[in-house]
Amino acid sequence: MKIKALLLIVAAGVLWGTSGIFVHYMTPYGFTSLQLTAVRGTVSVLAMAILALARKPSLLRANRIELLLFAGCGIGFFGTAACYYAAMQVIGVPTAVMLMYTAPVLVMLFSIAFLGERFSGFKMIALLCMLVGCAFVSGVIGNLGLSPIGLLLGVLSAFCYAAYNVFTKVALRRGADPLTTTLYTFLFMAVAAILSSRPIEIVSNLQNAPVAAVLWSLGLGIVTSVLPYFLYALALRELPAGTASALSVVEPMAATLFSVLLLGERLQLFSCIGIVLILFAVVLLSLTDRDRKQNKERSN
Repeated sequence: MKIKALLLIVAAGVLWGTSGIFVHYMTPYGFTSLQLTAVRGTVSVLAMAILALARKPSLLRANRIELLLFAGCGIGFFGTAACYYAAMQVIGVPTAVMLMYTAPVLVMLFSIAFLGERFSGFKMIALLCMLVGCAFVSGVIGNLGLSPIGLLLGVLSAFCYAAYNVFTKVALRRGADPLTTTLYTFLFMAVAAILSSRPIEIVSNLQNAPVAAVLWSLGLGIVTSVLPYFLYALALRELPAGTASALSVVEPMAATLFSVLLLGERLQLFSCIGIVLILFAVVLLSLTDRDRKQNKERSN
């Protein structure tokens, strides 16, 4: 296990964790969660298209079945980002990011139901930790009095992210290139977001403060999407996917830390307990997946 690969994963997690900062500073310009999603998707797909053209133009090709799967990825990712950003605006960054980060457990449940994966004792423990952690983070335990709409948005972001992961798994199993998958995911995400976000208002918001708003918009796409995905892909060349997934818990930790130190948000004791339980569930799932893959490789 190489130090460089570990650092790449940590850097990717930190960059993903900056989403709350961009949402915080772009909201005053008048951007809604759907418009933020449209901006992120548009900047990301343009950058990914340039990368694909420079690397290998054939990566832009996709057959009909792949396009359907990519559309599922894009719609799922659109729902994830839109609900995630909206939840941040309603209930704050720490709670929104932790509710969204229950997605790996939902992916596990989807995989068991639709992809034939087995349900083990470790997965049961992870599921229970996730449920109790959500109860703490959401305020069901501790009576934090959080917004029901905000909680619903946070949970919906997790469901959409789980759906995105399932579609991505299926596409990759069929032999789709990761870069092609990511490119078309952002393309369908951008199209869905633009069609539902009143794009004329996006232009108007950018005109309110051209330099600052444009820079924040470019940062939202490049810093929270293109760069971390690129770093994560580089790290996967050196690390097992399970190990990389476990290390990606840096993202919610970074997002929470940024929100407390830079955005002035506060964490309650019950929220901290919930965060620990959810992170434990995610790490446990990641390590379980890694061991399962290693055992499968040995048996082959």
